[in-house]
Amino acid sequence: MLDDFMIRATLAGVAVACATGPLGCFVVWRRMAYFGDATAHAAILGVALALAFQISIFIGTMVVALVMAMIVATLAGRGWAMDTTLGVLAHSALAFGLVAVSFLPAVRVDLTAFLFGDILAVSRFDLGVIAAGSGLVLGLMLWRWQALLTATLSEDLAHAAGINPARERMVLTLALAIVVAVALKIVGALLIAAMLIIPAAAARNLARGPEAMAVFAVAIGVVSVVGGLRLSLLQDTPSGPSIVVVAALIFLLATIGATLVQKRLTR
Repeated sequence: MLDDFMIRATLAGVAVACATGPLGCFVVWRRMAYFGDATAHAAILGVALALAFQISIFIGTMVVALVMAMIVATLAGRGWAMDTTLGVLAHSALAFGLVAVSFLPAVRVDLTAFLFGDILAVSRFDLGVIAAGSGLVLGLMLWRWQALLTATLSEDLAHAAGINPARERMVLTLALAIVVAVALKIVGALLIAAMLIIPAAAARNLARGPEAMAVFAVAIGVVSVVGGLRLSLLQDTPSGPSIVVVAALIFLLATIGATLVQKRLTR
């Protein structure tokens, strides 16, 4: 069954959607959109370093993404103006990565695949890595769900409950780095943040509680993957961007539907 590239692509996309759903909820709740963007952009620098030192691209990407996430988390804890800092770090990491790749003349690499994803080229090995990484992130989210939720609602409440908010931030940082590493093959560095944010933002219009929002986010992510691959197959469009387009359309419909319901209830 796994010899069919569309089946491998679908399974890989569904695995990533299962991880980005609950993680994306925390990105939305904590207003960490730029945080995710900076970490994703750093993935290109990880690709360049992995090619230069001839190590696994997954390992190089995850290490650099984790370092970037830790730098951002440290600066945030010291009270830096994060919108400007994240903008500088995100675009600098992307630029350094692109320049670094140009210094590797012996390596022929299609940067488009890393920038926008190439889900249709997922191999059996890639599928195994993606499934393992996504499973690890999903396990982290399930294990630390209540603690993460409490720390997100109020750090004072977390301290009162014996929860260390800094530790929970590190859990999110680690989960984000793993997601960036596994999702790079699916949607690329420029669209990873979209897969984290858009399904969760759409789910917020449909759910009445945090757990329901996470479930809706996963469902929307899965539908986006299946729909995007179908669109790519029928219309010969890029697969990664097609997935994000479907997610954006679902967000639009969910927002319009929620607005109409709210207006009806206020009459």
